[in-house]
Amino acid sequence: MEVAGTEAPKGHLHPISSLIRETHQIFAKMGFAFAEGPLLESEHYNFDALNVPKDHPARDMQDTFFIKDAPGYVLRTHTSNVQVRYMEAQMKAGIKPPYRIIVPGKVFRNEATDITHEAEFFQLEGLMVGEGVHMGHLRGVLAQYFTELFKGSVEVRLRPSFFPFVEPGAEVDMRLTGSNVPEKLKDRWIEIMGAGMIHPNVLRAAGVDPEKYTGFAFGMGIDRLAMLRFGIDDVRLMHSADLRFINQF
Repeated sequence: MEVAGTEAPKGHLHPISSLIRETHQIFAKMGFAFAEGPLLESEHYNFDALNVPKDHPARDMQDTFFIKDAPGYVLRTHTSNVQVRYMEAQMKAGIKPPYRIIVPGKVFRNEATDITHEAEFFQLEGLMVGEGVHMGHLRGVLAQYFTELFKGSVEVRLRPSFFPFVEPGAEVDMRLTGSNVPEKLKDRWIEIMGAGMIHPNVLRAAGVDPEKYTGFAFGMGIDRLAMLRFGIDDVRLMHSADLRFINQF
């Protein structure tokens, strides 16, 4: 009960919530809208429409939570399910590209937990589709985001990699430079996400003509990004419900 003449103590924003809010603001200035999708997802949107083969390891029990009482459904393993759902809905409504969206949300992986891994965590998905979109746009958007998020100079580099839903695919590294960067992060290359040009099969599955439109997509763990942003040492602290942790922010 609040005593007359005194002010009730204010709550504290969770670091993940804070990071999502800040991310919305940065991407909104670049013309990106917010989108969301279901946590319980069909295998079609979680795998098939994203060009993930039936025999891909990501479908194995050690990575995916399959729903026993709902055959054909899983707890989504990434926010990439919203890519196809969003593009499909836009095309059905007669709205053709360009599209620009970000999708922050909770995802699930059936794996052991440690200081950098959780079975339940948050991910940030980004999508940009239009005529003439290329890898240079991807790099520029990410450089702008990281520069604003970390309040300093950021370099971004792309290393070739493979993901079923993009071609070509890349691992994205960033390096923070400048006087205001924490010493343990300064001038170090840090692997931060997977990205690439959207595979033509993914565009086709959403009803978008891959002969006319191209696009990029990226996905990163928000929890891990929050660890860098706020200097958190153990990802499990963010899901502990310990007010001693929350009250620091």
